[in-house]
Amino acid sequence: MKIAIGSDHAGYELKELVKKHLQEKGHGIRDFGTDSTESTDYPDFAEKVGEAVAAGDFERGILICGTGIGISIAANKIPGVYCGLVGDCFSAKASRWHNNTNVIALGARVIGPGLALEIIDTWLETKFKGDRHQRRIDKIVEIEKRYSQ
Repeated sequence: MKIAIGSDHAGYELKELVKKHLQEKGHGIRDFGTDSTESTDYPDFAEKVGEAVAAGDFERGILICGTGIGISIAANKIPGVYCGLVGDCFSAKASRWHNNTNVIALGARVIGPGLALEIIDTWLETKFKGDRHQRRIDKIVEIEKRYSQ
């Protein structure tokens, strides 16, 4: 799978661990930054990863900041991005199965590296269920269309 990944300074170290893990599993990765723990602004990386996923250049995106909150809010401003802030495996699975998320946000200061990798693996392995959930996704898309004109 082709995955776009990005983080601010607070998520940098976890991002590096996640990249290595995903590459070992055979995924194609593009790192949209940052490249150090020097202070940066999370919206910059949310926008880069979000645009790449929304354009269809990548199947999924992973974003990491201190809490995951700010970076997920920024990513969700991009039409076509459906980013879920996830801190456990059940929510990771549900975000795909029910909500068809194409981007996930993690909080490096909230979860440890072991849990982060479990969350990501669960999220990547879960397929969208469709059925009644598609009707709800369609409604979200309609809301997005109304407010992005």
